[in-house]
Amino acid sequence: MSQYFEVHPDNPQPRLLKQAAQILHGGGIAAVPTDSSYALVCHLDDKAAAEQLRRIRGVDDKHHLTLLCRDLSELASYARVDNRQYRWLKASTPGPYTFILEATREVPRRVSHPSRRTIGLRVPDHRVTQELLAILGQPLLATTLIPPDGGEPLNDPQEIRERYEKLVQAVVDAGACPMQPTTVIDLGSDPPQLLRQGRGDASRFGL
Repeated sequence: MSQYFEVHPDNPQPRLLKQAAQILHGGGIAAVPTDSSYALVCHLDDKAAAEQLRRIRGVDDKHHLTLLCRDLSELASYARVDNRQYRWLKASTPGPYTFILEATREVPRRVSHPSRRTIGLRVPDHRVTQELLAILGQPLLATTLIPPDGGEPLNDPQEIRERYEKLVQAVVDAGACPMQPTTVIDLGSDPPQLLRQGRGDASRFGL
């Protein structure tokens, strides 16, 4: 049975976020709000939790999981970024974008793409997620909360609680989020390649 944390979207209660962080440190999976629907998240270094994350989402190891980072200084530890890519990242973060980049050795091989050695990275523009990342002191492994049978991303925390309370260990309720996934852009190709159109404006990349 999952624990349910109802937090203020703009001024989240630190006590509740610390409890959610403890669950993640203990190997749990949580549903958290972002600037583009809710996401499923777990501790980056927990292999069992990452495998469970994939099972809940219904994806295999070729599906890019995403590292949720607080800012670009964190991102640089996990991705190789040249000057051109950095300019695009700086202009677009925080925001509803996921960027596919070459992973560094800091990224566990099991969470990067098995053949390309790439990883999805993003800096969410949501106060609750930012505060949770600050308490954890490191990125979270994440995937957009889309049911395995497809359809729209979930944005209603009450519905998430009802559907996933036996599968996840925590639901952080900060109210409804946008019902759109992130825009996914592969910055490893030149020019950048649009992999999924979502909430973020792809035109700023000439796409």
